[in-house]
Amino acid sequence: MGVFQGNAGTSPNQSVFTSDIGSLTRLATSAPFQKYLIEEIFQKSAFVQSGVLSPESRLSNTIGTRIEVPFFDPLDYTEETVASSNDWGTNGAGFYTTQKTTASTQYATITNRGAAFAMDDLSQVQTGEDALNAIRSQLSTDMARKMEQKLLFMLQGILGPAGPLAATNSLDVSGTDAGALTEANYLTAQNVVAAKYLLSERANDLNAIAMHPLCAAYLEQIGMLTFSTDSLVSGGNIQWGGGGVGVTNTQIGWFAGLRVVVDSQMPVRGTAGQAQQFVSYLFNDGAVKTGQQFAMKIESERNILSLQDIMAVTYNNVMHIPGISWAGSFDGPTNAQLAEPTNWSLAYSVPQLCGVVELVTNSPFGGTV
Repeated sequence: MGVFQGNAGTSPNQSVFTSDIGSLTRLATSAPFQKYLIEEIFQKSAFVQSGVLSPESRLSNTIGTRIEVPFFDPLDYTEETVASSNDWGTNGAGFYTTQKTTASTQYATITNRGAAFAMDDLSQVQTGEDALNAIRSQLSTDMARKMEQKLLFMLQGILGPAGPLAATNSLDVSGTDAGALTEANYLTAQNVVAAKYLLSERANDLNAIAMHPLCAAYLEQIGMLTFSTDSLVSGGNIQWGGGGVGVTNTQIGWFAGLRVVVDSQMPVRGTAGQAQQFVSYLFNDGAVKTGQQFAMKIESERNILSLQDIMAVTYNNVMHIPGISWAGSFDGPTNAQLAEPTNWSLAYSVPQLCGVVELVTNSPFGGTV
């Protein structure tokens, strides 16, 4: 192994890593550790558990820096009128004119990410945690969070302002004046249904919604309320009162027929002084296809000059929304480049075939930017 003549630093130190350094490096690079790590990443990702992220075999075990995914265009044939004559049909010659279906292509971009960690020998006498459990649990949680973070940057580039789906698959009902917001600006059933039907007859294919915690807080609030009235006559005013369905169970697992995913990394828009504008995303099942060119690599070595053990984790990932193509002139994008609208293009001729919708709202629990 090569010798790095330097010190990789003391962080993570005893507050993070464990006393059994020798055991740590053996376990961290073992096959069971890698298996458990991958499993925990998927178990801890709400986007995976909700069915939004779905493995796609065509995106795995490939070569190159981007993946081509050809597809047939939606069929829209010309209907011909048949008659008992010698001049029917579009050709006017009394027989059918054969038609063809067309094919197009799209590209998925590939990202390669990783991180390295160093542990010095002093940690052996300063900690007493179990090595496998400590490293595995922290890596899986943070790697799941970073996978979701990458997905959200990608969605911002595709559905956000100037993105290829911004004009067709996005609904913004938010306001900018924090003092003038009304229910019409919030994440209501009416606004969710309106967003769903941006996909027209495919609206009911959507089955999950990802939202910011402050939007979920609003849903929790209204779940605790019921209608009441101070007048038992026809036309009496209807008011909100206590004692609703959320009194004994405040969890918001479903809303408007959609499974709810709550993530604090969801985008929040607005300029300084404006009301926070929360972005939610609606998905159909398997809206985002995933794959990998190679399995996760976990490697370690000993640096005797700095008295440290080094561990590196390297992984490869592809995320692709069918109908959307990577249009960048480069590959291996950063998160910031994934969020850039000019790096994406619409491959499908019908944007409603892309099973994702953006909804921008406010929340009574939100503040100003």
